[in-house]
Amino acid sequence: MSQIKVLLVDDEKEFVNSLAERINMRELGSTVAYDGEQAMRVVQDEIPDVVVLDLRMPGIDGIEVLRRLKKSYPQVQVIVLTGHGSEKDERLARELGAYEYLQKPTRIEHLTKLIKKAYREKLEDPMVAATYAEAGDEKTARDILGKGKKKKD
Repeated sequence: MSQIKVLLVDDEKEFVNSLAERINMRELGSTVAYDGEQAMRVVQDEIPDVVVLDLRMPGIDGIEVLRRLKKSYPQVQVIVLTGHGSEKDERLARELGAYEYLQKPTRIEHLTKLIKKAYREKLEDPMVAATYAEAGDEKTARDILGKGKKKKD
């Protein structure tokens, strides 16, 4: 599996930096953003495969980041990881397209498995292949469609 690009978004700097170190130790590439505005700037520069997103942040909160990500970059998988969420927040996050909704604390092994699973499912989506094809990356589009076809055969 090629290195998965993960964006970690949380305003708790110590927590998110520690999480980034732990994810990097598991050979997943991670970038950190400390608020919603920074996260959106990072995504404009390089679209991640998976975003691990906190809900409660100053400025643009996690729900709004999720809404904007799914509107502009629907292929990005978003895992919500929050310490202050409610059932209402979870319902809304899932309606907006969150891949998974987790409460802090969570085991790093569980989170990394979910990141890898989200990435695999992203690659099996024919719409993702179409996005690559439209961008002129025919090889990646064929690779994605080939993997999906092999899995079904």
